[in-house]
Amino acid sequence: MYAVIKTGGKQYRVAPGDKLRVETLDADEGATVNLESVLMVSDGENLTVGAPEVAGASVSATVLAHGRGKKIDIVKFRRRKHYRRQMGHRQNYTELQITGINQ
Repeated sequence: MYAVIKTGGKQYRVAPGDKLRVETLDADEGATVNLESVLMVSDGENLTVGAPEVAGASVSATVLAHGRGKKIDIVKFRRRKHYRRQMGHRQNYTELQITGINQ
């Protein structure tokens, strides 16, 4: 059984027991989160596709941790023009463990 969910502007294919990192969610560590935006659900034989979401479906997950991703360096450089800019960025994330898919 698996589902396709949408959170943080991205889509993820999830199954019970999966761990994934999503954009930051406003929940405490150890809390249970219900993700209501389910785009597709499959139980092995039947495939249900929403238009745009499957009515009444949800995915439950447990928040494992909050953190920050690895640093990305942004460099702008123009040769012979005495121009150089450096910046860095670290994206916040929430790590989830999928506990169940409800249809």
